[in-house]
Amino acid sequence: MKIGILKETLDGERRVAITPNIAKQLIASGFELLVEEGAGEYSSFKDSDYKNVEVAVEKRAVIFHEAEVLLKINPFDEEDLKLVDEGQILISKLYHKSNPELIQAIANKGATAFSMDAIPRISRAQDMDVLSSQNNLAGYKAVILGAFEMTKIFPLMMTSAGTIAPARVLIYGVGVAGLQAIATAKRLGAIVEATDIRSETKEQAESLGAKFISVDNEGEETEGGYAKEASADYQKRQKEAVNKSLFQADLVITTANIPGRKAPVLITEEQVMQMKNGAVIIDLAAAQGGNCEVSEINKTIVRNGVKVIGTSIDPRSVSTNASDLYAKNIYNYIKHLTEGTNFKWDLEEEITDETLIVQNGIIRNN
Repeated sequence: MKIGILKETLDGERRVAITPNIAKQLIASGFELLVEEGAGEYSSFKDSDYKNVEVAVEKRAVIFHEAEVLLKINPFDEEDLKLVDEGQILISKLYHKSNPELIQAIANKGATAFSMDAIPRISRAQDMDVLSSQNNLAGYKAVILGAFEMTKIFPLMMTSAGTIAPARVLIYGVGVAGLQAIATAKRLGAIVEATDIRSETKEQAESLGAKFISVDNEGEETEGGYAKEASADYQKRQKEAVNKSLFQADLVITTANIPGRKAPVLITEEQVMQMKNGAVIIDLAAAQGGNCEVSEINKTIVRNGVKVIGTSIDPRSVSTNASDLYAKNIYNYIKHLTEGTNFKWDLEEEITDETLIVQNGIIRNN
């Protein structure tokens, strides 16, 4: 079976789906690999690195023409689909519940598509969970980006000229990204507070040194390890509970995403206007609509002296590590889906069932 590794075309993306080391492991398992010219250059992987492990380096059109399986990180776009043939298997993140037009376009091509962002949050799928591996890096980079954009330092500092108070950091969402953000901000010496709809995350946040802002979440639920969309009443109570910390914060990091849906608005424009002059918001949910009402993807918006930075793919800035982790996830996923070098098509198995979105032009999950 031939697997094609495509160069990412999303503006600002620097990662690659398969690194040379993981390519070597796939080849050892019997797969034949082709990689698009320059696919790994922004992750510090040269074409020669792939050639050294017996991966064929080809032009983009050749990859689409010859590969039976096509790998990307980001969803296949309109230009990609022009080159997709009937029967080809596509593996990438698809965000299928919020991209019905893309899923229909794939179905119209008679192709098959697996979505890496649909991996169920169960223990035996942990080594395939790209959202967790990438969000871990995103949480770290969000703090580093915030430190760069702030006009203050993080730690308490005693100087001959006086004492510098520590920065105050507020984190919305205590998932993988949020926990890493807490840990990183604490290591840098900040006072950290966090909040989440899931009351079970309180102990995790506090174990890393954050003060957890509790909001009575009676009647709210979680699903598959992810927070579900909160009710209007809960959002109102959360806003009231968090406002004091929000208005004192020097750095705010928002990480709340609901798989397949628009991100919940946690910070309104009205709240932004009441924040400290010079405060920074890093909105990691910007690609899904944003947790901050004024954020826009890949843009920096300034409101009343508050800098709002909308981003969703901060792992791109540590693209070598991010690519390596993604490649390990997808290697484990491919090994799970196949026996030898052939797909098992075990539709009764949970991971396969939930991630197989389109099969031979038929939409299964939407």
